[in-house]
Amino acid sequence: MTEILSYTACRQLSQMFLAVVFFHSSEYILAVAIHGRSNVTLKSLLISKNYLLAMIFSLLEYIVEIVLFPGLKEHWWISDTGLALVVIGEFTRKLAIITAGRAFTHLIKVYHDEHHLLITHGIYRFVRHPGYSGFFIWSVGTQIMLCNPISTVGFAIVVWKFFAERIPHEEYFLKRFFGSEYEEYAHRVPSGVPFVK
Repeated sequence: MTEILSYTACRQLSQMFLAVVFFHSSEYILAVAIHGRSNVTLKSLLISKNYLLAMIFSLLEYIVEIVLFPGLKEHWWISDTGLALVVIGEFTRKLAIITAGRAFTHLIKVYHDEHHLLITHGIYRFVRHPGYSGFFIWSVGTQIMLCNPISTVGFAIVVWKFFAERIPHEEYFLKRFFGSEYEEYAHRVPSGVPFVK
């Protein structure tokens, strides 16, 4: 039981807690700053039932492994690589939100409005969906940071599958809104999620 209260566990779990709190609170704060409080709901916190279940599973995996295989959590180069990925993913996502400004929304736009512009500058010059790319990197990074092998693979598969379905759906509307301009942009710039065109 002392392993649960070890330096390693305290460090890794506190990093995880801070990463999760910062990610979700900053999503909400940025949404309010960009769109105004009256146009933002708690959905901008991006916390769903499936997300909570995944996080609970990852914490259970962590506790079981630190009790049964404490040495597994002591690979600092793995944990620090995960922390670096968390920071890179967070930075990428927030840069995407700030660059897109009012064109960024947490829900897929199905109707074109005056604020929905095609953003191709800044980080969008290199990646079409940097917000998705950032979240993918961040979520997998959290599990690498915890040295959770099962959750690392699970998060990678589940988050990738989510974006592999969401990106084509979103791009259907982007092609309708921006036509050949978007098609040329999509042909030139990768999606930012591995193996998703």
